[in-house]
Amino acid sequence: MSKTIVIGSGFGGLGAAIRLAAKGHDVTIFEKLDKLGGRAYVYEINGFKFDAGPTVITAPFMFDDLWEAAGKKREDYFELVPCDPFYRIFDHNKRTFDYNGDEEFILSEIERWNPKDKEGYKRFMATTKAIFEKGFVELADKPFLNFTDMLKVAPDLIRLQSYRSVYGYASQFVENEFLRRCFSFHPLLIGGNPFDSPSIYAMIHYLEREWGIHYAMGGTGAIVAAMGKLFTELGGKIHLNSEVDEILIKDKLAVGVRLKDSTVHYADNVVVNADVGFTYEHLIDKKHQSMYLRTKMNLMKYGMSLFVIYFGTKRQYRENGLAHHNIILGERYKGLLYDIFEDKKLAEDFSLYLHMPTLTDPSMAPEGGETFYVLSPVPHLGSGIDWEKKAIPYRDAILQFLEDNYLPDLQENIVALHHIDPLHFRHTLNSRMGAAFSVQPVLTQSAWFRPHNRSEDFDNLYFVGAGTHPGAGLPGVLSSSIIAENLIGAAEPDAIHTRQAIEMTELSL
Repeated sequence: MSKTIVIGSGFGGLGAAIRLAAKGHDVTIFEKLDKLGGRAYVYEINGFKFDAGPTVITAPFMFDDLWEAAGKKREDYFELVPCDPFYRIFDHNKRTFDYNGDEEFILSEIERWNPKDKEGYKRFMATTKAIFEKGFVELADKPFLNFTDMLKVAPDLIRLQSYRSVYGYASQFVENEFLRRCFSFHPLLIGGNPFDSPSIYAMIHYLEREWGIHYAMGGTGAIVAAMGKLFTELGGKIHLNSEVDEILIKDKLAVGVRLKDSTVHYADNVVVNADVGFTYEHLIDKKHQSMYLRTKMNLMKYGMSLFVIYFGTKRQYRENGLAHHNIILGERYKGLLYDIFEDKKLAEDFSLYLHMPTLTDPSMAPEGGETFYVLSPVPHLGSGIDWEKKAIPYRDAILQFLEDNYLPDLQENIVALHHIDPLHFRHTLNSRMGAAFSVQPVLTQSAWFRPHNRSEDFDNLYFVGAGTHPGAGLPGVLSSSIIAENLIGAAEPDAIHTRQAIEMTELSL
């Protein structure tokens, strides 16, 4: 079996590494940071544990499938528990809408807002099932390497109204403006704007209804730790604090990597879990890249960034009407999203996602304390916003808003505090433009139009993670790891050519 290097240890990289190791490949992970996880890093401050990135676990069966591929049982490594409600969504007047996997419960919630929308919601769900079966079941783990692959699915995409935005699609069935927002916010979970993300992403709502929203006891970091344990049990090797400086190219093949410490490591295949835009911009010498690829990457439109505050309190907030996952929508919706995605300015108002894991898992905080994570979508670094000056005032404005409306006396009770902004995504996570989810999920950047899972220029260079097909979110990046496994397996007979190129490279050094 071939030798494979994986750059980065996010969920896509770990998933690909485990799948390849389970097939007998010699796999080594090089991770820039001091812990596994990439965006799923874990901060530990004053006894509080904070999941830095993903907190919403959907499609749990994908983890079961991953462990099964390794001949193991997922439940022997970490525990998943269902969340109910999936989300509690607040309007600007603090009125709420809860939803879970029970259709009758959802209809009763719709009844409180607009009884006429109950039948519309039923039709909406019936159509999103068809979108899910095409967009996820059939296409999510299939590579789009040729334009003909796109042409084959074009009739189905047209039939499913992929030319409509998610908001526009939901609005066909739902009349109440707040309910339209409740059923169209999902693209924000993967870096997209509900007003221009194609309606195929409406399948996220169906995915949640079908398999639920889950939480991993110990936090998302417990999943990362379990994946690292499984990988090493399969014989995989992990190098932390090992930043890749260059992907070595010989005769249009990726033959290995050079680290920042100047050490060189060779391989038959290179799987990149780093940001695709950053990889082509900084890790591969431009002389090896085609004009087509350089032009394509320069024309890519990047999604939003995030401002995230992690804070722990010395008191608990169990009587304040919050759920595990809370979405707090401001009075503006379309206008705020326009500010973020198009005008690229930092608005004075905001909509927030507030995560309160200690409602489910008290171990995330010291006894008597509470752990929180609040996220605000913001423009990427193409905005020109000076985060060195804006970060602290923006942080304090969000904390004041939470104190005034949801968490009384918050700031005097905070005993652990940290934040990240778009500069973190650029400098620490190596994300081009500081975009939190890489390439924006619009129709003209989906499937074949997205950066390919196998490089357009280098036959043994593969991409997993948010920036390639099928896109961001845990189901998307785990699907990309399946694609990488299948592509490498299909190309295994050609590995001899890579080994010959490696030998030539070694001789030339």
